[in-house]
Amino acid sequence: MWTGRVLLAIACGGAAFAADVSVVEEIICKVNSDIVTRNELERSRKQLEADLRQQGLNGVRLQEAVKEASKNILRERIDQLLLVQRAKELNIKVDAEVTKELADIQRNTKIADPEKFQQLVREQTGMPFQDYKGDLTNQLLTQRVVRQEVSSKIQFKKEDLEKYYNDHKGDFMRQERVFLREILVSTEGKDAAAGAAAEKKAKDLVGRARKGERFQELAQSNSDATVSAPQGGDIGPWEQGKLRKDIEDAVWNQPRGYVTDPIKTDIGFQIYRVEDHQKAGLAQFEEVENQVQEMLFAPQMQPKMREYLTKLRMQAFLEIKPGFEDAAAAPGKDTTWQDPAQLKPETVTKEEVANRSRRKHLLGVVPIPGTSTKKTGTSSSR
Repeated sequence: MWTGRVLLAIACGGAAFAADVSVVEEIICKVNSDIVTRNELERSRKQLEADLRQQGLNGVRLQEAVKEASKNILRERIDQLLLVQRAKELNIKVDAEVTKELADIQRNTKIADPEKFQQLVREQTGMPFQDYKGDLTNQLLTQRVVRQEVSSKIQFKKEDLEKYYNDHKGDFMRQERVFLREILVSTEGKDAAAGAAAEKKAKDLVGRARKGERFQELAQSNSDATVSAPQGGDIGPWEQGKLRKDIEDAVWNQPRGYVTDPIKTDIGFQIYRVEDHQKAGLAQFEEVENQVQEMLFAPQMQPKMREYLTKLRMQAFLEIKPGFEDAAAAPGKDTTWQDPAQLKPETVTKEEVANRSRRKHLLGVVPIPGTSTKKTGTSSSR
């Protein structure tokens, strides 16, 4: 049983003295074998405030927004822990996915040296690399649990999808547009010889793409476009007149899967692949069936997710300290905090305390090193 406070014995000259005991973390919630500390919640609150400031809030509006959003911080932390614990119960493994994700991130940052890459992670996320890896692992675990236990069980009959489409045809009217992926081989800051090498590389990439290599993977590995490269070169849909004329002329009337020759721009050589070309007018049901399903899925997902998390709460050992509230408490669930004074104090190591504390919301988006720039992209398409 956890005590109300985690205690760390301070060793002096190789011997630990009972009198030299200091409080490291105050536990405010117990979730099965895991804990939530006051410092964790405070870090989350500060991160929340920083995020709201970035959205342009300040003064009274900022204070009110922080106060309102802070009501859910403990709820979200309990959600995180329950989902990760459930993943372990289901014996879900994501080691291979984590390794691949980290390799992709490192490749996109174009930093081959592992130590330098880990340093970049520390600089951009504010946490040690192992903590970042742990958060990424937990994020993937929770995604797998949600997909396996909740979202996969939300199904729709085709006739229901067709009925929604027929009742909302106005939502599926569209302008003519072309969907593109890009690869940029930059020539910025390069001399004539390096520029010639860039052109050769671009032509080689076109040849590889036309022979069947996946354009998405070629973009991830070779493109110098800082924003689109991690997305496999995806730059979304473009209406007529929004692209540069030479680029539009090269892609507009081409079929799906067409790969352009390298196009010289002021920043380098750009290659485009036509992913789709949608005509103006009402989209056919078959074209938007997945979109219709997503539109019906979203309203059902949130209540189903909350229902699932309530079930996990009912099954969990859960205690919350007075003065703190779980905004998604399970009805009738007794989460009364046991008086720490009646429990035998425990002493744990500093390492154990560190391993139980987390720095980020596990269900939030894990920042990707090398992509935190506020630039909108380096493509010259616009």
